[in-house]
Amino acid sequence: MTQPNITLHELEHSWPQFSHDIQQFLQELQLDTLGLACDHVAVRVNSEAGADLLKDYFGHRGRIISNNMINGRPILIIALNRPLQLAHMLIDCVELPYPSDKHYPNEGWEHIEVVLPGEAQNIEQLSQQLLNALPTLAPVLAGKTDIKVKCSSPQGEHERLANPTIAFKRANLCIKVHAHGIKTIIASEAK
Repeated sequence: MTQPNITLHELEHSWPQFSHDIQQFLQELQLDTLGLACDHVAVRVNSEAGADLLKDYFGHRGRIISNNMINGRPILIIALNRPLQLAHMLIDCVELPYPSDKHYPNEGWEHIEVVLPGEAQNIEQLSQQLLNALPTLAPVLAGKTDIKVKCSSPQGEHERLANPTIAFKRANLCIKVHAHGIKTIIASEAK
C-alpha cells in the first residue's frame, strides 16, 4: 500500500494559513458581505492510505454522516464534535473524498463550500441569484479575470435534491457556492 504524503501534524498546522488565505479570497470575491454559512471544508489526498489515515483521524473527532459514491468513488462527510473556525464562520463538517485518477499537487485542505439559500435548481438560476446578490462578480463569472470558474451539478447515487455548484478557484484555493447545505443534501437521500 502506498504511504500517505500528508501527515496529521501538517494537516493540523496548515489550518491557520489555509483559513487566512480562504478568508482573503472570500473578501476579494466579496462573498464575505453576504453572510453565507460555510457548511463544510474539503481535504484532498492522493492515496487510499492517506484517505484511510484522515478517515480515522476525523472519525475520532466526529462521526461519518454520509459515505456515498459520487463520480465512481467514495466521498465521506464527517460531522465534527467541535467545529473548525474560519473567521466568524463555524464549520461543522469535513468532506473526505477517496482519491480518483486525478493527482493533486498539494494534499490537505482544498476548498470550502458556502450556501447561497434560494430556490436555484440549475446553474443558470444559481448564477443569476449570485449576480443579483453580487453584481461585482459579473467579470469573474464571464471568465474575464484570473479566477477560474467551474460550474457543476454533482449528485450522489441516492440524492433527490438538485444542488448546482459554482466553484471559484485560484492556485491552491477554491470556494464553492451551492444552493443547499450538505446536511440538507444528506437528508434528501433518506427520503
